[in-house]
Amino acid sequence: QLQASGGGLVQAGDSLRLSCAATGRSFTNYHMGWFRQAPEKEREFVAAIRWSGNTYYADSVKGRFTISRDNAKNTMYLRMNSLKPEDTAVYSCAAGPRNIMTIPGAYDYWGQGTQVTVSS
Repeated sequence: QLQASGGGLVQAGDSLRLSCAATGRSFTNYHMGWFRQAPEKEREFVAAIRWSGNTYYADSVKGRFTISRDNAKNTMYLRMNSLKPEDTAVYSCAAGPRNIMTIPGAYDYWGQGTQVTVSS
């Protein structure tokens, strides 16, 4: 029901835009978020956006990444600028109704990940 796309191999300093398209149901009234997981590391929170449009970011991406959503298209985006090698990970999108937005357990729906690789 959630499908992430837009990952790829880029160089440090480049930009990418990830998309998370929802199908089968509307997530207009759900909070949505992005998480990432690098090899041998725990899944970590990246950014989240409430149904109201309020946004939240991990400190490591604040000022570089921008999360947004287009409810008419049932799609969420993550614009990633000034990418760094440490941003390399599999990025996954999620949706859920709970107010806690920074932990994976707060989300009920997950899309498959999209790989982002940033070379130095």
